[in-house]
Amino acid sequence: MTDATRDEEIAEEQRYLDRVYARLAQLRESAAEAEKAGYGIAAVGNFGAYVERDAMVFHAARRRRALDAEHEGLVFGRLDFGPDASTGIDVSNVEPAVPGGEVRYIGRLGLRDERYETVVVDWRAPAAAPFYRATPADPLGVVRRRTIRSSDEQIVDISDDLLDPGIAPKGMAVVGDGALLASLVRATGRGMRDIVATIQREQDEAIRSPASGVTVVRGGPGTGKTAVALHRAAYLLYADRHRFESGGVLVVGPSEVFVSYVSRVLPSLGEDAVSLRSLGQLVVGHAATRHDPPEAAAIKGSLRMSRLLRRAARDTAPSAPDQLRLLYRGQLLTLDQRSIDAARRAVLSSGGRRNAVRPKAAGYLLDALWHQSVELLAPHRRQERTEFASDIAERREFITFMHSWWPRLRPIDVLGWLADHTRVERYGAGLLTPAEIDTLAGAYTSLADAGPSVADIALLDELGELLGERTRRVRPPRDPFHVMDGVREVTTYADRMAATRAAAAERPEDYRDYAHIVVDESQDVSPMQWRMIGRRGPHASWTVVGDPAQSAWPDPAEAARAMRAALGSRHRHDHALTTNYRNSAEIFELAAQVIRRAEPQIELPTAVRRGGVPPRHQLVTAEMLPQAARDAVAELIAEVEGTVGVITAMDAAEEVRAWLAGPLPDRLQVVGSLQAKGMEYDGVIVVDPARIRDEGDSGVRTLYVALSRATQRLLTVGTRDSWLPTSPGGGPTSGAESC
Repeated sequence: MTDATRDEEIAEEQRYLDRVYARLAQLRESAAEAEKAGYGIAAVGNFGAYVERDAMVFHAARRRRALDAEHEGLVFGRLDFGPDASTGIDVSNVEPAVPGGEVRYIGRLGLRDERYETVVVDWRAPAAAPFYRATPADPLGVVRRRTIRSSDEQIVDISDDLLDPGIAPKGMAVVGDGALLASLVRATGRGMRDIVATIQREQDEAIRSPASGVTVVRGGPGTGKTAVALHRAAYLLYADRHRFESGGVLVVGPSEVFVSYVSRVLPSLGEDAVSLRSLGQLVVGHAATRHDPPEAAAIKGSLRMSRLLRRAARDTAPSAPDQLRLLYRGQLLTLDQRSIDAARRAVLSSGGRRNAVRPKAAGYLLDALWHQSVELLAPHRRQERTEFASDIAERREFITFMHSWWPRLRPIDVLGWLADHTRVERYGAGLLTPAEIDTLAGAYTSLADAGPSVADIALLDELGELLGERTRRVRPPRDPFHVMDGVREVTTYADRMAATRAAAAERPEDYRDYAHIVVDESQDVSPMQWRMIGRRGPHASWTVVGDPAQSAWPDPAEAARAMRAALGSRHRHDHALTTNYRNSAEIFELAAQVIRRAEPQIELPTAVRRGGVPPRHQLVTAEMLPQAARDAVAELIAEVEGTVGVITAMDAAEEVRAWLAGPLPDRLQVVGSLQAKGMEYDGVIVVDPARIRDEGDSGVRTLYVALSRATQRLLTVGTRDSWLPTSPGGGPTSGAESC
């Protein structure tokens, strides 16, 4: 295909794109005029005119907002169908490339012209499905699929896939090497690549899976799991907006870095009604980013912690008094340690939540004191139980005792008790080994200073359930009719409609009734975290995506049981993604060798492209490692146009950041090995790979993740080469250098 042909095809598509944007401008102008006309109706002055005005203004403003949101990259695809696939929805005033066939343009928003004929098909509509699902083996009537890449309103490139050469007319222009592979060699940018134009068939089938039940998507690195999850959220909102917008969609990712990385994808798809949270952000009032050492994280994530926390939630508070003494009508009423402990156990034996049964606990003590007074006082000096309770309950010494003995506990308070080794021994009896008790107690010695870890967030949520109190931030009520200081609109139909929609979108911070929940990187969700996520959607449908080969959780069977408990008996739809589109074959071959060295039977995806640049490895002394890391960063920054990621062991991340201190480009990011989950960079430097491999029992899986983050270039710099798979000759893999 000559450059002249490419230019001619781009010019033809540009003429159509100009028409689309002209129509978009007309629709914006019409919406603005309708809004203006709506206000003019009010001049009639009667009640009906005001109602009509409000309805017109509201719907016109809503339409204008939708049109404004989808300007950039509005049209990204074209389908040319053969004559047998004609449906009558082809766009107007466009000559079909295949005689007797039809043309469909695919975009982020559906548009029609003045005659109500299709101009652009919304990517989520059924008519757009062949753009993603058609293959040479099953073209679905598509002869040519064209991907259109534009900047603002200007087309910068096109790429074609010829799916049915037998029907293609002689001389049909076919430009480029296919949309997907072309997109893979482009720089990724700071946020996750929006793959709406390059979704492939197996991905599209998962995206359009039935909305009910549980959709489980499994796939290795680079198979597009995260993109599938996010596009599925957008598709569900499009397909059943009332259900999923009113109930809400929650997307849970593994880390705050990951959430920031993908945060721009859904708005670019036209959806801003989705809540994005990391596992460390699901409990109100906490935003944990700190990770525990693997040994402590394994204990905190185990289901044994639910039983341990139940014991803790029922225990005596550290500041609780050991007796209650009251002088009543000349007699000393006393409840000793044994009596008040028995009272506490009796009150909690029925399964009541501690904070919720505080009045019951007070009543139990008052009963015990009253019975004691009956025994000590003469009959004529005794009071009825009600009068006695009223008298004692108002005394300062009783109120003070209750505040100390049965304080209103916060989850973070009880979690702090675990820093006491003696308490952990008591709570963990029969659940934890002596070594695990030492590890768990030691993990909480820094809680007051460092705050909770990511694993602690699930424990705080568990304690919130046990104590009967969830942390809620109180927001001041917002006046939906406030215009500016001193100006407040009167209540109208449009006001009420807008206020209702705002109220629906502005859910409580501790919202727990989502209509759909998406869990990404599910293989790393601990059993306790599954319990936490499950509480957010007891009636929700689910999308769960992950890769067992990347799992960092030491007991997959326990995590699987917890996942099944969270999902319930909902019907499952399983999808497997088998093609690695991210990594070049050279890069993924190294990652595959590393993981297969430890787990020979593991199933891995297939990388579909070769980049021509194998990974490079540098072996240095410990003293030279900081400078070698700086040199590697400078090298990759010069070699690739897009993002560069520096991945190191979790406990070395801050140290490596310090090595690179100084004026660094925005496209450079330093992350710990666990924070690299779900990330993608054009170039990657893995610092000290052997140290990542040694991070606990699942270290080799974590290293596999780190080695599979790069799309174009991979460099490793380390002090040991023991992590490298061996070549057939027994030496280190080619590309290794020593300094």
